[in-house]
Amino acid sequence: MGRKKGDGKGRLGGRTKGTPNRISGTVKEWIQKVIDDNRQKFEDDLDDLEPGERVRVISNLLQYVTPKMQSVSPEELLEAEYQKLTELLDAAPDEVVNEIVERIKRLTNDRRRETTKD
Repeated sequence: MGRKKGDGKGRLGGRTKGTPNRISGTVKEWIQKVIDDNRQKFEDDLDDLEPGERVRVISNLLQYVTPKMQSVSPEELLEAEYQKLTELLDAAPDEVVNEIVERIKRLTNDRRRETTKD
């Protein structure tokens, strides 16, 4: 029978925790060197492209330097915000929570008065 995770005996083989993978590190360094050594040539090649093709190439490169946006439904966004608020309120001292509740009540009452004036 195999060892159980967390048995206190440590890892059996492979890299020790925190040791980088040499091969992927070497490949990344090589790719970085190729890019650095050919940067001017790449820019010259971009200038030689038709405007539409240049826009397409630059647009394709953007995915490597900008974070990917994920589609989030309003319900998911509201649920995430509600969860954060719940965590904050759970961690806050009772006095702070009570003050927040009082402020919400005052704001609600003020808005009701404003809508009844109109």
